[in-house]
Amino acid sequence: MSPQDLIFLGVAGITLAGAGLAVTLKNVFYNALSLILCLFGVACLFIFLNSEFLAVIEVIIYIGAIAVAIIFAIMLSRPMLQKNTKQNPLKTLRSLGVSALLFAGLVRVIRSTPWPAPFTDGDYSLRAIGKNLLTVNVLAFEAASLVLLVAIIGALLLSSKENK
Repeated sequence: MSPQDLIFLGVAGITLAGAGLAVTLKNVFYNALSLILCLFGVACLFIFLNSEFLAVIEVIIYIGAIAVAIIFAIMLSRPMLQKNTKQNPLKTLRSLGVSALLFAGLVRVIRSTPWPAPFTDGDYSLRAIGKNLLTVNVLAFEAASLVLLVAIIGALLLSSKENK
């Protein structure tokens, strides 16, 4: 195996470990931290695929904004001092069955869809993407910045309310 293969397997292992921990841990705060680990692994995979722009967007938007907003929401909410309720094994089996059926359906749709060949012509550098984003697609860029501004204002309003 080449060093690139070993790096890929290591990053993929970190991503899968973060995803597994995000859904199996009992503490919500640790789930959010595991989600950040998984998203960081995805950003590393984008770098491995020579998609630096997507890696930067992954870090800035998903890790820097969404995951941090999730952590703020967890920290600003009431402490989770509830008793652990016993899970019904029948509900667990039903949910696993429905999940398996949905996964099988998605696999079937993905395999039966004729995917067009990607376009290889054009400039996909960071400079060209940035120029396109700030000239042709400026409305989408401004809409995304407006959504982030509203999220920040909402977080500030939630944190400034007095506990009643």
